[in-house]
Amino acid sequence: MKKHNLIVKLIYLIPILLTLSGCWNQSQIEERAYVIAIGLDKAEASNRIKVTYLIANPEYGSQIQGGGTEEPPQEIISFVTDDITTSRNAANAVIAKEITYDLLRVMVVSEEFAQDKDFVRWMYDSTKDPEIRRDIHLVVSKENASEFFQKNKPRLETRPHKYFELALSRGIETGMLPNSELLQYFRITEADAELFLAMYGTTQNKDKDEQDNDNDHFTAGEFQFEGETNQTNFAGSAVFKEGKMIGKLSGDETRISVILNPTLDASDILTTYKDPFNKKYRIAVRVNKKSANKVEMDLKADKPSINVTIPLEIEVLSAHSMVDYERDINKREKLKKSIEKELTNKIEKFVARTQEEFKAEPFGWSFIARKQFLTIPAYKKFDWMKTYPDMKVNIDVQITFGQFGRQSELPKLDEIRD
Repeated sequence: MKKHNLIVKLIYLIPILLTLSGCWNQSQIEERAYVIAIGLDKAEASNRIKVTYLIANPEYGSQIQGGGTEEPPQEIISFVTDDITTSRNAANAVIAKEITYDLLRVMVVSEEFAQDKDFVRWMYDSTKDPEIRRDIHLVVSKENASEFFQKNKPRLETRPHKYFELALSRGIETGMLPNSELLQYFRITEADAELFLAMYGTTQNKDKDEQDNDNDHFTAGEFQFEGETNQTNFAGSAVFKEGKMIGKLSGDETRISVILNPTLDASDILTTYKDPFNKKYRIAVRVNKKSANKVEMDLKADKPSINVTIPLEIEVLSAHSMVDYERDINKREKLKKSIEKELTNKIEKFVARTQEEFKAEPFGWSFIARKQFLTIPAYKKFDWMKTYPDMKVNIDVQITFGQFGRQSELPKLDEIRD
């Protein structure tokens, strides 16, 4: 009897297990076309957009190691459509495989399209598609996105997904690019109190006589270089207000935004400052942000004010003046005051630009300001974006020195020449 009951249970259990296998609609890797990056441009027809797909070949890496066929690492297709959701079916007119956004990592929009008043309408299409992740990076290109993809030809890293991953993550580490995830775009746009910064890139470079390389004060396309390499470069950021692009920031200004914003981070900022003992030279340093900024606000005064204290650690990497800053306390103190003054002036100038030109800030201060109000209606009545341009902002940069390079002790130049 017990044996009979066991057989009956197995008969009922086996069909149930088959339904739980989850393999009825499975598809193999070679049966799908993986879109790594999407490009969005304005179309000539109203209420339509030009979509560009950068499709990666998932078998390309294994072919390099084990031989195989000579298939290209990527495929690019551009066409006009109504939206980025139904565009996948339209693309199957020429793409044989099922198109998927599972591995989508980058969304590139042209500067012209980002400045369109209806741009935000198209962006919200991405919130409806479950395959489009919120942590993909938003990049603004100087030219059309379709042209950007066509001219982007990496040499050392030909796998498109790996190229964008390395290039963008490195830009974030150096502070030359903001961490512009799609989620932050929607969050800041809906909060309606701050500016959103998106990565800026291009394949178009200015001529030498048009370029002005002042330290880090350049955007993508203004960096002067020579040699045999990819012409694509990323530097600076596109400024968005209420979901629409209104301006650009240089790489240096983007770094200031990162330093002032508690939600952004840069782990490897290398830059130069004036040498107070020899105006001909500049001192190379690494800037480390060891602790959070101290932001104090007085929002109840007739003229609201913000006091920002910025603690930074400076590692001196090189000094062409050959001054021994590590051993001489007085010279080190003079260097400290010189860097603090130069950096404070630079930050104050940029903050003034955000107040006068953009009429809003990208520093995350509105979220700190919310703590000053007991209720959300009281905060909304204050109207942060409207009030910010008239606020008094005080900047206090506090420098401490870390290491002075691998070999801190330098010889005297006169003795070497003698």
